[in-house]
Amino acid sequence: MPAPRAPTRIQRKNRATILEAALDVFSRSGFRGSTVDQIAKAAGLSKPNLLYYFPSKEAIFNELMAGLMDSWLDPLRRLDADGDPLEEILAYVQRKLQMSRDFPRESRLYANEIVQGAPRLHGVIAGELKDLVEEKTALLQSWMDAGRINHAHPKHLLFSIWSLTQHYADFDAQVRLLMGDEDPFDAAPDYLETLYRRMLTPQS
Repeated sequence: MPAPRAPTRIQRKNRATILEAALDVFSRSGFRGSTVDQIAKAAGLSKPNLLYYFPSKEAIFNELMAGLMDSWLDPLRRLDADGDPLEEILAYVQRKLQMSRDFPRESRLYANEIVQGAPRLHGVIAGELKDLVEEKTALLQSWMDAGRINHAHPKHLLFSIWSLTQHYADFDAQVRLLMGDEDPFDAAPDYLETLYRRMLTPQS
């Protein structure tokens, strides 16, 4: 059987255009509130042309989420057991905050899916994400038990980091209205570093 042909430059461009348009549509309306027609219009393509590349809304969403989950898990994967515990956690906080700044649509896409009960992400959350969280909370607990950082519930520590960093993307409209002319990302890095440094630094 001959090997499948590699996609042409035009085909790669059109797929990328569709995924970019779908990211905009899904991040605003969630999976349920989005349609193939909306995505095709945002991509500047006809619906039949879009369906040539992706057979359904589900196929587009699944491809977007596959790339998103790999990127989303990477900052936590980089928490290094051989590093200084406090500096590793602070660096993780800053990586998560930077992702909210650089990838707000992806953050809102993920949040919309979770709010809907994670019907299309249940397997990933119950599998790869849960395994990674178990691994890293065990590492956090070992640092706490050794007295290298203050004691805190390790999973709630991760939840708080996710909440405080992803808030800037998921509630962007509210944050920017309340901040006025001030860019919320100007002061957020120092604020979060001070918060977690004070919380986790052991008392001498």
